Amino acid sequence: MRKPVIAGNWKMHKLIADSVATALALKPLVANASHCEVVIAPVFTVLKTVADRLEGSNVRVAGQDCSTESKHGAHTGEVAADMLRDAGATYIIVGHSERRQFYGETDESVQRKTAAALAAGLMVIMCVGEMLEQREGGNAESVVRGQLEGGLRELTASDLERIIVAYEPVWAIGTGRTATPEQAQEMHAFVRRVFAERFSPQASDALRILYGGSVKPDNIAGLMKQPDLDGALVGGASLEAETFAGIVNYKS
Repeated sequence: MRKPVIAGNWKMHKLIADSVATALALKPLVANASHCEVVIAPVFTVLKTVADRLEGSNVRVAGQDCSTESKHGAHTGEVAADMLRDAGATYIIVGHSERRQFYGETDESVQRKTAAALAAGLMVIMCVGEMLEQREGGNAESVVRGQLEGGLRELTASDLERIIVAYEPVWAIGTGRTATPEQAQEMHAFVRRVFAERFSPQASDALRILYGGSVKPDNIAGLMKQPDLDGALVGGASLEAETFAGIVNYKS
């Protein structure tokens, strides 16, 4: 059985006080959520503080990105994966569509960040997904295949145990539009097939695939009924503790 993961990406929101308040408000609301893993990804500057406040709870902390470099050195402005782990992170998000779209992220840099994060002992949530024009042009699957194959190059069988894929249709992020459960299932099944071809049926069966794209409390249950959906990567709806808890507790 693949244990679902509900992860909240706070993006560039919240100063220290608000971050701590949200984390502390969330903690009791999801304390009984044994059906899934709960993860939040605050900004770098509050990660250590939030992780300390959540210690002993069932809420884990993720970094939103990391450097391609695993060795410390002259990389001004970068944050190494082992630094994030040292600050309390157990997960890392790499290849988010905003990083690809606005900050020059490529499949090669995603692969290097994935390798650096795995070397640091982190669980990797690797994001893939197509833009609207790519979907309308009939290229959604080829785009996602290229991102998967590029980002997962040179992984070993043991590495795969710490890989989670998040499918995020870019046209559904922050737009209020959501892929229908059937559209999401179709692409999740495709991701699983690519994984089986690239690695093995066993690795494919074990792979957890999250959906990201305007996930809310009122659509999570329908999404989670799909056989190849193993959780969600939540954006704006993760910024309020009660709203995010409503997504986490979709089985209640």
